[in-house]
Amino acid sequence: MKLIKAIEALTRLSGWLGALLVFPLIGALIVEVFSRYVAGRPTLWAFEVSYMVMGAMFMLGMANALRIGQHVSVDIMALKLSPKANAAIRAVGYVMFLPVLVWLVWELSKYALGAFESNERSGRSAWNPVVWPIFTVWFIGFAILALQVVAEFLKSVCLISGKAPVEGGNHE
Repeated sequence: MKLIKAIEALTRLSGWLGALLVFPLIGALIVEVFSRYVAGRPTLWAFEVSYMVMGAMFMLGMANALRIGQHVSVDIMALKLSPKANAAIRAVGYVMFLPVLVWLVWELSKYALGAFESNERSGRSAWNPVVWPIFTVWFIGFAILALQVVAEFLKSVCLISGKAPVEGGNHE
């Protein structure tokens, strides 16, 4: 199904971008450790950069984790049920989860826009950066997660109906 493939391509890209953020995180932490313990002058920015980048990594990676089946799950019942029964249970869960995600995406969009318009700052350090970029990443991450939930729902429906949603199955 083309829609599933398109959503999963976006999800993969998001996960890839989130994974790349490990490099600036490592860089910021190396600079901070050097500055603090070798030069005796801690940075004003490393703490804020590290929590923002770590948050961005999680937000951009959570949809990809769903795509490849890496979220925590309890499989005690699932092991005893047929694939179609499991797909039906997942479909119900996705239908219940999607309205919450849509609401969250809506609220995060307003939160990010409000932070941009007011030039809101973190207030957590002397650096005091604007926070709209990280709020925007939260919005994007949850929007992609909502799209991936739609893709997972469609894959479950395809499995229930006996159709193959995408080549390679649910988890590539």
